[in-house]
Amino acid sequence: MAQNITGKIMVAFIVVTALFAGGLLYYTQVYAYYYEVTATGTDDVQLTGMVSGLPETILYEDFRAIDADSSPIRYRACFTTPSPADQLRDTYKLYPGAEPRVAPSWFDCFNAEAIGEDLAAGRAVAFTGQRNITYGIDRVVAVTQDGHGYIWHEINECGDKAYDGTPLGDDCPERE
Repeated sequence: MAQNITGKIMVAFIVVTALFAGGLLYYTQVYAYYYEVTATGTDDVQLTGMVSGLPETILYEDFRAIDADSSPIRYRACFTTPSPADQLRDTYKLYPGAEPRVAPSWFDCFNAEAIGEDLAAGRAVAFTGQRNITYGIDRVVAVTQDGHGYIWHEINECGDKAYDGTPLGDDCPERE
């Protein structure tokens, strides 16, 4: 009889511990490390110019962003712009193969699946915001035809090489 009660207590302890650990893991992934980015109001949304090769600020409003110090690819932002995507296409560098990263569900202005569908259907255009904003990480900016914009970070080819240990090659910048 005592062994039966001891076994039930052990199972209950394991289940409660697993539930607690699972809840803690969920909280840390979805909430704990993120913080809201304070907008500067002057240079939050930049695209790399075709002529200058440098990030240039575009007109924007309603800027919201989140970031986390735990990973360079956790940055997400949303904004609106009066500049049509087609006009921007003529002036700024495109970012081929852009794939938006999923944002936490509580950051409701950023829906990676919908942004990806808009990019695939041609309703949005992806631009290079800034190459190597952090070594091996590019800032990508997508603008839809109706003026909604989204920003996220992607690992570029140099980042892929750096993180998997492949020799970097001549086309990658020096690491700082």
